[in-house]
Amino acid sequence: MTATQGDLASLSRFVFRAPRWPTTAAFALVVAAVTGLGVFDTTYALEDAWQGVFYIGIPTLAAGFLTSSIDRSLGGQLTPNRSSLLALVCEVFVVVTLVAAGVAAALTPLGQNFVFDAFLAALSGIFAFRLLVVMAVSRHGALVAVVPASVQTVAAAALLFVYSGTMRYVAVEGALVDAFLSRQEQAPAALNVVVPADFGVLAAVCVVYGTAVYAFVRIIDRPWQRSLGVSVLDFLGGFIGHIADGTRELEDFFEEIGEEAVVPVTVCSIRRPDGAEKARFVLPMIHPGPMGEIGGGNLPVRVAESAEGLAFPPHATAGHDFNLVTEREVDTILSAAERAVDEVEYTDRATRSVRTTEGDASLLAQAVGDDMLSTVTYAPSFADDVSYAVGLAAAAEARSGGIDDVLLADAHNCNNGLQGEDLGHVTPGSERAFDTQHAAGAAGDRLADAERHALRVGVAWDETDWEPTEGIGPLGVRVAVFEVDDQRTAYVLVDGNNMEPGLRDRLVAGVEGVDRVEVLTTDTHIVNQVEATNQVGEAIDDGKLLSLINDLVEEATADLEPVEAGVATERAAVTVFGNDRTETLASTANAMVSMGGGLAAATTLTAMVISGVVFLLS
Repeated sequence: MTATQGDLASLSRFVFRAPRWPTTAAFALVVAAVTGLGVFDTTYALEDAWQGVFYIGIPTLAAGFLTSSIDRSLGGQLTPNRSSLLALVCEVFVVVTLVAAGVAAALTPLGQNFVFDAFLAALSGIFAFRLLVVMAVSRHGALVAVVPASVQTVAAAALLFVYSGTMRYVAVEGALVDAFLSRQEQAPAALNVVVPADFGVLAAVCVVYGTAVYAFVRIIDRPWQRSLGVSVLDFLGGFIGHIADGTRELEDFFEEIGEEAVVPVTVCSIRRPDGAEKARFVLPMIHPGPMGEIGGGNLPVRVAESAEGLAFPPHATAGHDFNLVTEREVDTILSAAERAVDEVEYTDRATRSVRTTEGDASLLAQAVGDDMLSTVTYAPSFADDVSYAVGLAAAAEARSGGIDDVLLADAHNCNNGLQGEDLGHVTPGSERAFDTQHAAGAAGDRLADAERHALRVGVAWDETDWEPTEGIGPLGVRVAVFEVDDQRTAYVLVDGNNMEPGLRDRLVAGVEGVDRVEVLTTDTHIVNQVEATNQVGEAIDDGKLLSLINDLVEEATADLEPVEAGVATERAAVTVFGNDRTETLASTANAMVSMGGGLAAATTLTAMVISGVVFLLS
């Protein structure tokens, strides 16, 4: 991961799951009632709360229920969940604006008219925000999006028209008018300041704000169209769909910018003499991202569910350019893994493990028959992802000594988060790339001619009580112990995304009962739905993790039994983010965030100045 990609990953802090619409509606009514208690001043507290619900909550409920219906009738995609969440956010904005204006009016000579002007400005502001969201989610043009976007503002204005006594300024009389359009005596006295011209001002300010939103979108969209050929509204709409309903619309966006790639899927299958699979190492050369369960973020779990034996899905030598664009692509990977299992040539012979070190690269490997099972770490130095090309070159170096198939995993077990300009990405041409290749070549040379002995393997697994918010995914901690010629080698796989600096070394030094050990992570992105890093060791106690690993090593040792094993590789054609596309997306998104804030502020200030002029002239 580069620094630019790290900035993009940090946007995951904005990802959350919105509540269902009944919960949102109930909360909106509570907010409205509490606001009524603070704003209105009648004889009874319950009446104050009711007026808050009526004048503030009812427009919110109307927007929550009607916006999605109107939008869908126009061919849009707003769901009740999204509509209710949007209405609640707008209600909170209106309440905050009214409270701030009320405090200012109480402390200055501005008076009640200022509060009402602030209310009109807030109604115009939520119209502009809703317009932006509707355009993004439903891909409507600005003129069409105005219809569903205006529901909350129109509902509030309608109540204001009826209960402010505005009809007394209009020369229209009659029983129906008095019954439905003029209820001044039932409204708070503060609404008596309203005159018909105020509704003209509201409409004019809405036009100003709507125009500002349209201009903002067109300007901010240009870099996306030029560099990626997609609209920023596609990204924004997919993101909103993901946080509000958990939809896959964001994957549709990624699919538009993706490109096809052919990736090796390597499997080391271990079976008992009766043919039942005991364990399976699965290593597709893709990256399990970009975040949460989007794309291949949930790949480790899918691999575990598909394997007959206990699955070990370590991190491959691939970076964010090889993120799968949709979860559907995982099925292609799993199909290739099954084909590879069918092609495995099993043997009950293996070598003792060896560790080769070159520069920062330290590689633990052992041969299974004529194939090699290996993993590389750069600890105690910081490192993140090893690029696809570096992994392929290292595997080729190992094969040059006489090894057939190579499973080379990135241990992905020591990093300092998103700090600094260089986040530890091992790229072609770097010193670490050559270190990795030389270490793999040395391991291949040593193992090709090493003596083979009978192989015994034992496995153990604990889901753990830790949650993804604590940096541990649903696969928990898994251990495989390989015993060859009285030497025991433990492969410890933690379902997490990298490790805090120093943790890997403390774990390796503290594991008992084996001769060699390496601790790997799956790089699952399930743990990154709220935080961009959330590495193993940030939230959990090191001692508890070490104690668990030792218990699992002991359990796996007790499970040792004669087995047959073998390694095979198949290829899968999948759609990934693509070479340089991740960097382009990251730089474009980061530029939008950094520059968009200033542009939004300038646009908003301009709109507010024009609105101020409208208020002064009205």
